[in-house]
Amino acid sequence: MRDKYILTAESVTEGHPDKLCDTIADRVLDAYLKHDPAAHVACEAMATAGKIIVAGEITAKRVPDIPAIVCRTVWETGYSCDYEVEAITHDQSGDIAGAVGGAGEMGAGDQGIMYGFACSETPQLLPLPVVLAHRLTALLTNARKTGTIQGLGPDGKAQVSVEYHKGRPARIAAVVVSCQHDAKKDLDRMRSEITRNVIVPALRDLYPDPRTEVLINPSGRFVLGGFEADTGLTGRKLMVDTYGGLVPHGGGALSGKDASKVDRSGTYMARYIAKNIVAAGLAERCTVSLAYAIGRAEPVAVDIDLHQTGLYSEDLLERAVRKAFDLTPSGIIRALGLDRPIFAQFCNYGHFTHQDAPWEQVDRAAALAEICATEGRRPSHEG
Repeated sequence: MRDKYILTAESVTEGHPDKLCDTIADRVLDAYLKHDPAAHVACEAMATAGKIIVAGEITAKRVPDIPAIVCRTVWETGYSCDYEVEAITHDQSGDIAGAVGGAGEMGAGDQGIMYGFACSETPQLLPLPVVLAHRLTALLTNARKTGTIQGLGPDGKAQVSVEYHKGRPARIAAVVVSCQHDAKKDLDRMRSEITRNVIVPALRDLYPDPRTEVLINPSGRFVLGGFEADTGLTGRKLMVDTYGGLVPHGGGALSGKDASKVDRSGTYMARYIAKNIVAAGLAERCTVSLAYAIGRAEPVAVDIDLHQTGLYSEDLLERAVRKAFDLTPSGIIRALGLDRPIFAQFCNYGHFTHQDAPWEQVDRAAALAEICATEGRRPSHEG
């Protein structure tokens, strides 16, 4: 590891066009699950000026009013709902349905590799740049909604670069905040208000120093935002949703998918496992990868990388994980309660920053530690 390096993470507000499409997709998913916990939903949203399209493969007992869900979501995010809404859905493929929900245990809804990560450098067990970037956008939205800063629009994003010395956060190298605003908003005043009400409280854990580059609306005017300025599409903020690009990603999006799709449930389980390993003190850093084949219940591969910070070997941790966690889609759904309409509330500001999310709990840490201690005491010929 280099003695000095910089890590950067980005976040977006809930009014960013791509994130708003994610929220729409998860609101639709929740509406289906509210009446049918066994619903199979793969929902996408695409939006541009004057038009929002919701499409997908959905099999469920009851169909909600999708246009009403879309309009309510757009309005609650801070935009007027002057859009034509078109919903284009059809049943899930019979071939996929047969493989996933046929006789016996539920199989994975797709193939793929899912990654989970945790580290000890923040209370959230996430990299500091990820925590700070999401805190900036959450505070920016809060300042708009509460009126603390007048004249802000819903669209915005933030980016934080943290300089590390010998593997630990040492200073803030750069902060970038861009936010939509009213046409008459004075930019110098807005920059001062954002510095005081957003940047200062957001970066309380590691405050900028005189060498930190702070850029607020570096492009200047940002009046036109949302779908009027940029086409929105579900699944285009994968790094914002997960670990800011600081951890490998299998490429599967999260929002709009029920938990039979391991793109979502496997990603949540991998984070749950990694967080419990670090919370148990078994490692300072941990990456978990789970690989699945469509129609198969058990993962085809489980890999644990402790980044040379573990108390035990990675092979031992893998055995402990397989004992402590049911890694089948059905087991993940049972363990994390993923057949409930809970997803939209965790869609924004990172899926792993919400401490009340089921996959953010550390209730398996003690069990993992006990299994590792038992396995670690066994003579090698018994292993």
